[in-house]
Amino acid sequence: MIQLNSRPRRWFALALVSTSLLIGGCRRDASSDGELQLWTLQLAPKFNSYMETVIDGWDRDHPDAPVRWTDLPWGSVERKLLAAVFARTAPDVVNLNPPFAANLASKGGLTDLTPLLPPDAANRYLPSVWKAASDPKAGQIAVPWYLTVRLSLVNRKLLEQSGLTAPPRRWEDVPDYARRIRKRTGRYGLFVTAVPDDSAELLESMVQMGVTLLDENQRAGFNTPEGLEAFKFWTNLYREGLLPREVVSQGQRRAIELYQSGELALLASGAEFLRSIQTNAPGVAAVTSPEPPLTGRDGTANVALMTLAVPRQSQRPEEALSFALDLTNGANQARFAREARVLPSSLEALKTVRAELEAERPSTPQEIQIRDARLLSAKTLEGARVLVPATPGVKRLQSIVYTQLQRAMLGQISSEEAVSNAAEQWNRYSEARWP
Repeated sequence: MIQLNSRPRRWFALALVSTSLLIGGCRRDASSDGELQLWTLQLAPKFNSYMETVIDGWDRDHPDAPVRWTDLPWGSVERKLLAAVFARTAPDVVNLNPPFAANLASKGGLTDLTPLLPPDAANRYLPSVWKAASDPKAGQIAVPWYLTVRLSLVNRKLLEQSGLTAPPRRWEDVPDYARRIRKRTGRYGLFVTAVPDDSAELLESMVQMGVTLLDENQRAGFNTPEGLEAFKFWTNLYREGLLPREVVSQGQRRAIELYQSGELALLASGAEFLRSIQTNAPGVAAVTSPEPPLTGRDGTANVALMTLAVPRQSQRPEEALSFALDLTNGANQARFAREARVLPSSLEALKTVRAELEAERPSTPQEIQIRDARLLSAKTLEGARVLVPATPGVKRLQSIVYTQLQRAMLGQISSEEAVSNAAEQWNRYSEARWP
């Protein structure tokens, strides 16, 4: 699944899984042909050649552990994986994002890779994403794979019409910027959705503003002065008319539509999305400038991550991990980053990708624009981390926070009530799940 920053899908309810999930103590029968089963998310058919080349290389070196690759549509992976778990036919290696990996790990469904890892394994990857692939209780539950970061794609024409020379770099600068854009152009400065099952950008912004979402006991950590200020920030922007009315009813797709129609001055998106803008709205693309993403005062940006995990049902966890490390090594990640236009989690691959981008000499303005955006994305990784903790139930947390924030934006309750209500609802859920 390449578009990591695109509209996320609703997670299937993991309440269907019993306390033990039938996976902590059950290893599935080994396949008769000794194959390692690999499941990935939405890579076929575009990346068939890449995956087959990597797998063929592995198979030549490991004839006793050949890999059978299965690619799944994003919307079906949870259902199929849970069904495979109950049937004791789970794959040996599976491509997951951190929230789903954390949910499985909380039920004892993933192997703790810590005792199986080579001593230098952690040093091969970006420290921030290596940490994001671990769990305080379940250990190192995955190996990082590919990444994306959001940039600010900025309509320079609207900035100039507003008398601005640069877009905002910190959230604290957004209100004045948004007022200027609205007053001078009649357009909007930005779009950040408050739809519960859509983008986590708003939740990430709260972390950047200094909010602790959850404490060490998984209870609400946002019922604080910092949390209240963050709720007020978004409530006041909306009530002042500085956000499109649709942020409470439509998701990130609407932000894309508004930007491509020239109605939005800043779109938070990945570098590769510039190709779509160039195709769908060439006039807007011609005045678009890739800029660093909005951050908090410490300058930390968000990174979206995909990982490879080893389910506990695998009878060959050592070989499964070895394959995951092979798929994510420097050479393989560098090639995948070139083909998929994503970023690698491997330090070796990231160094290679940056050097290649710096050496590129694109021949058209469109390719120059994309090269500059990709190079900026690679540089942004230096100060990026996964901002929202991949705790079990994080989608529930997002739903609770967004729903109460919506009510405050619409004037149904105050920001103080919204924070208090959200904390009460989350703590009720948290106390039932983690007594």
